[in-house]
Amino acid sequence: MYEIIEGFMEAVELIITLDPDVMAISARSIIISFTSTVFATLIAVPLGAAINFGRFPGRKSLINLIQTLYALPTVIVGLLLFLLLSRVGPFGFLRLLFTPTAMIIAQTVLILPIMTGLTISALSGVDPVIRDTLHSLGATRLQFLINIMREARFAILATVAVGFGRAISEVGAAILVGGNIMASSFMSSTRVLTTAISLETSMGNIPKSIALGIILLAIALGVNLAITAVQHR
Repeated sequence: MYEIIEGFMEAVELIITLDPDVMAISARSIIISFTSTVFATLIAVPLGAAINFGRFPGRKSLINLIQTLYALPTVIVGLLLFLLLSRVGPFGFLRLLFTPTAMIIAQTVLILPIMTGLTISALSGVDPVIRDTLHSLGATRLQFLINIMREARFAILATVAVGFGRAISEVGAAILVGGNIMASSFMSSTRVLTTAISLETSMGNIPKSIALGIILLAIALGVNLAITAVQHR
């Protein structure tokens, strides 16, 4: 217990003094996770709308498959991407393995099913009266989609927050395709909060692990507070 308290105090000191390593790792985590969340949002929202409003054979099975992929293990995603991006893989010529770009791809793939499924749930939760009203007013397909999306905007914002939280807390795929590398260049390094916590803990550097953990929780809390503030406007 004493070790934990001592580690917590040292962690606070590292944060207050803006330790360069801790700040760099934190900034890199935010950039990579934010970028992957943006890409996933650009895919998941239109895809979720197409599935929710579309009527095609196998629609229910597709939704069940997407929901099943919520539990997709991160190491499986990391392993598949590792095989695809490795030197002998089909995309090895791109030389993306052990780069931040590979980590962005991995996080995007990982959160895409979650964000697509939650988008479908958000759109299907819109009051049927609003849909009927739009149809009765003769709204075009585009006008219908815009108004339904507007009604579901807060739920979609919550979906984005969930996706970001899942991305920034991911560790398995990040290690496999990122390699947890600390290079001299900021954007050449692939060490992020989760992989750094794993490394520092294995090295017995508990204070730094706790500091990184506190920052990780603070970022997740900050995103949720920002989303909540927007929802209550």
